[in-house]
Formats: sequence, structure tokens, C-alpha cells
Amino acid sequence: MPTINLRYGNSEIPFDYDQTRFTILGNEDSSSALTDVEIGERFENPFNSKTFEEIVQPSETVLIVVPDATRQTASGQIVNLLVRRLIANGTMPYEISIIFATGIHRRVTNEEKSRILTPFIAQRIKTIDHNPRDLAQLVNLGETAGGTPIRINRALTEHDHVVLIGGISFHYFAGFTGGRKLICPGLASSVTISETHKLAFDCETKSRRAGVGTGITVGNVVHEAFIEAASKIKPSFSVNTIVNERGEAVELFCGDWLESHRRACDFYAAGHTIDIAERREAVIVSCGGAPFDLNMIQAHKALDAAARACTDGGTIIFLAECTDGLGRTDFLNWFEAENSRALAEKLCEKYRVNGQTAWNLLRIAETHDVRIVTSLPETETRSMRLKKAQSPEEAFAKIDLETKGYILPSGAKFAIRC
Repeated sequence: MPTINLRYGNSEIPFDYDQTRFTILGNEDSSSALTDVEIGERFENPFNSKTFEEIVQPSETVLIVVPDATRQTASGQIVNLLVRRLIANGTMPYEISIIFATGIHRRVTNEEKSRILTPFIAQRIKTIDHNPRDLAQLVNLGETAGGTPIRINRALTEHDHVVLIGGISFHYFAGFTGGRKLICPGLASSVTISETHKLAFDCETKSRRAGVGTGITVGNVVHEAFIEAASKIKPSFSVNTIVNERGEAVELFCGDWLESHRRACDFYAAGHTIDIAERREAVIVSCGGAPFDLNMIQAHKALDAAARACTDGGTIIFLAECTDGLGRTDFLNWFEAENSRALAEKLCEKYRVNGQTAWNLLRIAETHDVRIVTSLPETETRSMRLKKAQSPEEAFAKIDLETKGYILPSGAKFAIRC
């Protein structure tokens, strides 16, 4: 029987499978990385925009926005090339700053800064850490049409130019990552983040709001709120990457922050949407390794994809190392609710950003037999209604020998449609 190596954190777990029973969904992109020359050619031909050398004049300040450690964007290569070109164009190193769009995630560690930016840049260019609860860092820019307060990091308003650098992948209620998400929620206040995320949940139906979901932007109220908030800044330039299984940029769309993001999303969706004829009784899913299984809040995205390929009552084998734990210390509190309906009631009474993730996770655990291979303690997995396997072999042994199923080697990167 053939063997597939499923990524788990920074290691791999082998699985021997019967090709007559299991179908692999979504093989990772193993394309060669873009060279510096090829990236330079894309910088020279931006979408609906001048080149950033034409946009940024000497003596003007530039703020570069990059994701945190939970994203894979090839930002190190992109930032290096961008900074070098800015300096060659007359911008001084002290006129450039880099800020990490952490949203309500934890701060980026020094080790992670070097990995995200490369040691060369991390040691030479000023970096800024975002704190969504630090009022001194935030500035009020009014409200969205729906009444959501727009409070964002004041560094976005204190530089002549804002450049966004992000990677494109699916997001289970914002449609896609990247682009406008680097500003909101990435650099927004905790209140703004909560109010925009709350739009994804319908408290009348106690479920996900219609028009909100993976790969959806048109009519998606969350996406539209993010766009409205980011429009207050009007970024000067945006770089959107598509990465391969090694986290290297294999395609890049840059230029106008709206147009380049839209094109990148269309390109990504075309290559990462999987249509299946039927759901099956067993699904084995890996998040795709680090950073996609850094914590449970991130890893949950792969479980969401797996549930769309699995029949109700079926078995999901979920590989998620979670070296950073749950992602938030208060995440487990949501699972004190009796069931997903009670959790939804609690969420509507007092909304918190990760409550929606907890609701979706619990909903999946109630309708599927989820067996998880993880470093999380069993007390935590039990609270989430996930059955912890002590080894991969134990988890795989739970699958009936006659069962037909799917294998998702990189569940966090693909959208499943049945």
C-alpha cells in the first residue's frame, strides 16, 4: 500500500492507505519559488497602480504591514526586496518601519520576527508591536455605515505611505485572508475586531449568517466591514502572495490594494477549491503542519474543511499538534456550555471573537466522531468533545476496514464543495 506523510507541527506522520478506499483531496503546490528577478518583474507591472518607486518620494516615511507567525506568506523575501528597492530609490532606513498585524493574537517573539522578516531586516529596520487594547496606540476614525467604531493603530496614520504584504488563503467567514485583513482586524482595536467579527453570526437563527463563508466576498458583510475600515487608510501599495508547501512565493499580485487582492483571491480560489460528488464516512485531515496547527484556534480551520467532506456521524481523524496551546487562555470557557445551541445563546448574550470559533468546533464535534492527535492535554480535548488518541496508530485503528474516505493533507488551505 502507498504511504502518505501527513505534516504535524514541524514533523510528519506516515499513513499507509488503500487507494481503493481513500481519495486524496488537495495535493499541495510543489511549484518552484519565484526568483528575485521574477518578483521584481511583478513589482514593475502592478495592477491599477504606479510602481512603489513612483509612489514613494525620498524623505517620505513608509510603514510596511506584515502578518504574524500564524501565517505563511514568504514575507521575508518580499520585505527584503521591497526595502532594498526603497533605499535604492532614496528612502532612508530610518524612514521605514514594519508593524506586525497580530489582531488579538499574542505578540510576535524576537525569534519569530527574524523568521518573518529575515535576521538582516529584523536587525536593521524598526519594528512595531500592535496591542489592540492599548488606547495610546489607537486612533478613532469614525464608524462604518453599520455603526461599527473604526479604531486602529495610529502608526497607520503617522506615515506618508502604508504598504501591505500578506498571503492569500481561505478564511471560513471573511472569505479570504490578506489585503484589508492586515488593517482590520490585524491592526484594529479589540472593540473594532469584536464588532466586525460579530457580523458573521446571526443571533436569530443561532448560526452563521447567510452570505458569510469560505471563499465568499460578494455580499459578505464581514468582508465589506473590513474593506470599509481599511478604506480610511487607503494603503499606497499592496503585495499579495500565493505560497507553495514550503511557504515560498510561487505567484504574486501587487499594486492597488483592492484590485491586487481581488485578483489574488480569484487565482487562489481557482486552484484550491475542490468539488466532490459525495461526502464519505471517514476523513483524515492534517492542518498542513506549522504554522497552521500552531494552536487550536488556527487548527480549527482544517477541521471545518474536513467536516464538509464527511457524512454526519462519520469519523474525522484530526492531526493538530498545537504547540502554542489553544490560542487563548479563555477559549476553553466557551465549552462549559451544554451544547452548541447553548453556546450560541451565550455568544449572543455577550459576544467575544473566539466564541464563534468555539461554536463551530463544538457543532462539528457534536455531529462527527472527531479523533484528535495532538500535544494538548486530554482534559482540554475532552472539554471540546474531541477524543484524544494516544498515538496516530490508535487514531487510524478507529476507521472501519470497509469504510471509504478522504485524506486532506493540507486541510487549512482548501475549500470543499459537495
